[in-house]
Amino acid sequence: MSLLEVQNLTVEFPAREQASTPLSPQTLVAVRELSFTIAAGEVLGLVGESGSGKSLTALALMRLLPGAARARGDIYFTNGSGVAQPLLKIGEDEMRRLRGARLAMIFQEPMTALNPVMRVGDQIAEAFAIHSKVGKKQAWDRAVEAMQEVAIQDASRRARDYPHQLSGGMRQRVMIAMAIVNRPQLLIADEPTTALDVTIQAQILELLGHLREKFGLAMLFISHDLAVISQVADRVAVMYLGNLVELGSKRDIFQSAIHPYTRGLLNAMPTLKTERDQPLKTIEGTVPPLHASPPGCPFEPRCELRVNDCSRGLPALREVGPGHWARCPVVTGPSTS
Repeated sequence: MSLLEVQNLTVEFPAREQASTPLSPQTLVAVRELSFTIAAGEVLGLVGESGSGKSLTALALMRLLPGAARARGDIYFTNGSGVAQPLLKIGEDEMRRLRGARLAMIFQEPMTALNPVMRVGDQIAEAFAIHSKVGKKQAWDRAVEAMQEVAIQDASRRARDYPHQLSGGMRQRVMIAMAIVNRPQLLIADEPTTALDVTIQAQILELLGHLREKFGLAMLFISHDLAVISQVADRVAVMYLGNLVELGSKRDIFQSAIHPYTRGLLNAMPTLKTERDQPLKTIEGTVPPLHASPPGCPFEPRCELRVNDCSRGLPALREVGPGHWARCPVVTGPSTS
């Protein structure tokens, strides 16, 4: 049984009235019929350009979407008792009991996610006390312990600091401590290393790997950096304009990529074999806005392999190998259904 199972998740926003025309959509689809699973202890890497729907997917899993957004589909999370709970259908009180305790999230920018007028230790202690119903002293001690677990030196002293007194790497460690303080089963990490320099990034990745092994954490690791994904993920899901275009093991994606978009991302990533006197390959064009989404394959306007059929409808997601799925009729062949 999967720890997390996402089935046909769709996230929509109502279109602005002043921008509506007879040809404009009534709703803007930011995530379209997304399906994937995460097993206990597994790391799924979710990768794609900005605007592909990665962060919205994470917020939908946590039920923290903006008020105007609507989520459809099914999200099943297997709690500690082995019961699969439908996260989009349970009551808000039950979701609060799960959020932060059984599934937790590291947000993208710690300086805005942390409360600037609260000591970091108090913020971690509060996250623990809400779910554990313990006194202030016990919650504070657990907060200091969590800071020690994420390798913050002199944790009892640094717990009394405010976010602005910490470096970017230290603030990220505080965010991780807050996420793991209740020993969750699933950790969602949304671009946890984006704003960090290479040295601190390596330390954070090593820390997450250590915590995964120590506590048996499953993770949804979101990034636009394929090099980072290659280090942490067991399987990789590639998104483009709200659509899942390829899903497979790390080996499948990095050695046998099928979808032209995935190949384009890999070709744009420098390696030790890259000729230094040659420019890096790029994917022509940009991700279109939601209101201008193509009617067929979302990548069709930028794809060098496109054919007429690509613009007529969204291609089916087909299994091209054991556990390896791709959404491209040109490279996977016509549907047999």
